Amino acid sequence: MRKFSFLILFFIFLNFFSQETKLIYVKANALFLPIGILNAGLEYQLSQKYTLQGDVFISPWKSFAGHELQYYSVSFEGRYYFKKALEHWYIGANISTAAFNLQKWSYWEKRPYINSNNEVFENSNLFQKGFSVLVGATIGYQFKLSENWNVDLYATAGTSQDFYKGYDRITGKRYDGENTLNKSGEFLPYRGGLMIAYKIR
Repeated sequence: MRKFSFLILFFIFLNFFSQETKLIYVKANALFLPIGILNAGLEYQLSQKYTLQGDVFISPWKSFAGHELQYYSVSFEGRYYFKKALEHWYIGANISTAAFNLQKWSYWEKRPYINSNNEVFENSNLFQKGFSVLVGATIGYQFKLSENWNVDLYATAGTSQDFYKGYDRITGKRYDGENTLNKSGEFLPYRGGLMIAYKIR
């Protein structure tokens, strides 16, 4: 992760000092703003067909529709455009890291949850707190609205490696053992949306 970050910074440094003017777009995800979730970023042109995007995702909800939904992530993505940077179809390689305090969808149902110590909890009162490392591939399409405005439609899927502890929201007690750190890995879609982008250079 440290080497990857160093390489990204190195390429950005080189490109800032190149003679050719590179485009930079600031963007925000229009799908999440109406529900109070911020997903914003910068996309920087590296060359004729390559760009680098960095973005953040901030969901501050301690409770959303009765479920914990605090999720904070940082994402870096290298993109290759088939025609021209920041125009039309592209594919990308994405790496993200996230911290979360949320209730997984499989815990929404009301039913008894019995742990390994034969303690009984209400399944719908349980939530998870931890962090994730995600690596995936992106496909997207970007088109111009005007000289300075673009729309970026995209979706990312890949592997999510999660490390977390489980709690009961009523008592605050761990439902999964006092000294354990749960680990899980799954393949899933983990990014996507409709970014409205504005050219700042």
